[in-house]
Amino acid sequence: MSHDLGHDSTGSGGLLANKVLWLCVGLGLFLIVGFILPTPQSLIDTISNNGFAAKMIEWHIAHDARGAADKTMLVLGIIPMAIVFFATEAIPIGLTGVLMPILAYFLGLLPRGMIGKTFAGDAPLFLLGVLAMGVVVVDVGFHKRLASWILGWTRGFLVPIFVLCVSMSVIGSFISAHAMCAFMTPVMMAVYIGTVMANRSGGQIKHDHALAKLLLFSLCYALNVGGVGSPAAGGRNVIMMGFWDSYNVPMDFFTWMKYGLPMVPVLGTVVALYMLIIFSKKIKYKDLTPGLKTIKDETARMGRMKYREYVTLGMMLVILLLWIFGGHDLGLGGPALLALLVPVIFRVTDWKKILNGISWDAWFMYCGALTLGELLKESGAAQWLAESMMAVLASFNVTQGFGLWVGVSSLSGLMTNFMSDAGVTALLGPIIIPMGIMSGHLAEPWACGLAVAFATSFAHFLIVGTPNNAIVYGLGVFPDTGERAIQPVDFLKYGFVLWLLSLAIVWIIGFLLVFNFVGFPPGILETAKQAMESGI
Repeated sequence: MSHDLGHDSTGSGGLLANKVLWLCVGLGLFLIVGFILPTPQSLIDTISNNGFAAKMIEWHIAHDARGAADKTMLVLGIIPMAIVFFATEAIPIGLTGVLMPILAYFLGLLPRGMIGKTFAGDAPLFLLGVLAMGVVVVDVGFHKRLASWILGWTRGFLVPIFVLCVSMSVIGSFISAHAMCAFMTPVMMAVYIGTVMANRSGGQIKHDHALAKLLLFSLCYALNVGGVGSPAAGGRNVIMMGFWDSYNVPMDFFTWMKYGLPMVPVLGTVVALYMLIIFSKKIKYKDLTPGLKTIKDETARMGRMKYREYVTLGMMLVILLLWIFGGHDLGLGGPALLALLVPVIFRVTDWKKILNGISWDAWFMYCGALTLGELLKESGAAQWLAESMMAVLASFNVTQGFGLWVGVSSLSGLMTNFMSDAGVTALLGPIIIPMGIMSGHLAEPWACGLAVAFATSFAHFLIVGTPNNAIVYGLGVFPDTGERAIQPVDFLKYGFVLWLLSLAIVWIIGFLLVFNFVGFPPGILETAKQAMESGI
């Protein structure tokens, strides 16, 4: 059977195909920022006053505050270079990930013992297990049953897309969005290949790249935006709740839901509308019914669930329960690694098939992103960027209420595309909450905290922003050719506008409507102010 891949104009042709150009651009930006631009005095003050310089001197990677600031400038130079490389694949995306610890080693940006830990901690093991889980789900055919259960009752084109986006955003508010992404990415590709197979002519498959991107990005972004719905959606929300506890103004699970969950269906609907507007004119096959029917027919032919499927389903449920109830003792990585062990021990999938099916490019890329995030945090670069943004807000007199919430949510939403969402929340929380308290608004410090936590769900425009992005990139391949359905630059092309739209929904629906309708408990500002003044 022959295959007509039919690359569209959204691929990596044209200017983006000039890898040498983008390699030079990335290296040039790194050299300019890291070695040519003068070190701002504000940066020296930040790393000196907040203990970063002392820490680097203790680590023997700098001799004085000036030298420590120079190290921080090198980290700031890595950021634009990494963005260019990740977006354009000037070098292979996995190699860009490997470049992060290499630079950390040879430029002496972290103690050598720490660098390895940043590249192989709990989060990388988690992503490795999730990618392996996706391979197993596809190998046993369980993704077809998932497709039949979730989307099998829908017909046409619009209804499946809206059902997908709204259901995934709501589900992503309560269980691991990363797990759902791993389960559902193969489902999207199964629906896709069933649709294009039904429309083939003369034995040729004419791929519809726009349709594949619509399905994958709809899934990914719907799961991303679900993070605002409840504390269960991610560690960042729990971290913010811990900050409130330290100021004697705790928030419970269901109170968070009152503020966050009403926005989730709206955000899911916006994802669906935006994806349809972007891709509808480019899509060749605007009826998913054949693909959904093919999946249902194949599921029917599979008959009742068999041994391999039961083991796979049991493994998924065990891992999910361990994620939910294991808490900090187990983390996410340990349970996820069961996806490598269980299928082999119980003879569900061959070990070599799992190894060959894992997207190592996506894994190395994400590990490198974690190293970059650690560099930003430990060097003081993230602290300086946050303080600089706060100074900009103050210069515009945006220091209270709606304006402050818009400002801090914009900052956290931007930073979460470069660092882990939990890292952004952990960094900004100690800065933002006192700002909110000092603003004197009666909704503080809850309002500022929610603004930060909500926006960290919107890591839409860089592939390294969240494991969801890495998962759809790694598992979203055409079954017949193995070609990737999406490219790293697609996240920037299609995700940036959606990032702005997501923030706008939070500003309008969340800050102006939900905050006013639900209200805030009387006295939280005064209680938090007393706690801050007493040094609790």
